[in-house]
Amino acid sequence: QVQLVESGGGLVEPGGSLRLSCAASGFIFGLFTMNWYRQSPGKQREFVAAVTGGGSTAYADSVKGRFTISRDNAKNTVYLQMKSLKPEDTAVYYCHFKEGFPYWGQGTQVTVSS
Repeated sequence: QVQLVESGGGLVEPGGSLRLSCAASGFIFGLFTMNWYRQSPGKQREFVAAVTGGGSTAYADSVKGRFTISRDNAKNTVYLQMKSLKPEDTAVYYCHFKEGFPYWGQGTQVTVSS
């Protein structure tokens, strides 16, 4: 069955960096655009970044220039490198793709605080 397992979250000071990973299984990974979303308490889940099977990328304006999405199709893994983190980046980050209907990972908490 389809599985998306995120890792790499944690507590980081403002200005710091983190790299999130999402290990995927149960589907032909290289065929699908993979996405990162995030959700802060009291807010709707929002799009962060996307990468197509061929490596084209897209970003939310709020993270452009600070976050980089990438993928390793040989390892069935998508990454989110986050730099210059701000307190407003604090959220649960989710890996996502859609094959008819959406699939989500369990999420990984990122907290940016001094």
